[in-house]
Amino acid sequence: MATHARARLLDTAEALFYAEGIRAVGVERILAESGVGRASFYRHFTGKDALVVAVLARRDRAWRDWLAERVTALGGRPLDVFDALAERFARADFRGCAFINTMVETADPDSPAHRVAAAHKQQVADYVAGLLAAEGRAPEPAAALARRLVLLVDGAIVTALREGTPAPAAEARTIAAALLAAEPPPGAGLEDPCAEPAARG
Repeated sequence: MATHARARLLDTAEALFYAEGIRAVGVERILAESGVGRASFYRHFTGKDALVVAVLARRDRAWRDWLAERVTALGGRPLDVFDALAERFARADFRGCAFINTMVETADPDSPAHRVAAAHKQQVADYVAGLLAAEGRAPEPAAALARRLVLLVDGAIVTALREGTPAPAAEARTIAAALLAAEPPPGAGLEDPCAEPAARG
């Protein structure tokens, strides 16, 4: 039962924080909508700040699992990240990035919530770097390119929220494709000396 109460608190808080913002939602609202009592709340969390951190940590795992699953299903290429984002942007409940939103609301970079949000962005960059490395890029170039692609990801997220359309994902994908084409992985495009010459028409 205790675990069930904790899950209800997390589910309710995550939905409210994402839809309305962390500062706008107080503990009383979360208790009322979750149906969990105050004593039970404090058995699981020391306060609202601890709840925020727990919500972000859970959302981080779920969001990165979703991204990896969708990118794999779409082909496992770095550009597939933007196709996955387009799907996310098209959802009726899309309210931007919960982690960007958190960093805006919690301006103190040393706050636990801000650190969790920043760590999420780094883990996304590491994931993209892994996709690039799988294409044959060395670790340092892959990390540098991943940083640029995540800049495009974040820009697409904010623009999609502002404009209310998934179109920025496709625009960011086009820019990302140009970046990747400008810095192809080692050996890309080189002819195999053992290959048969192409037939001429």
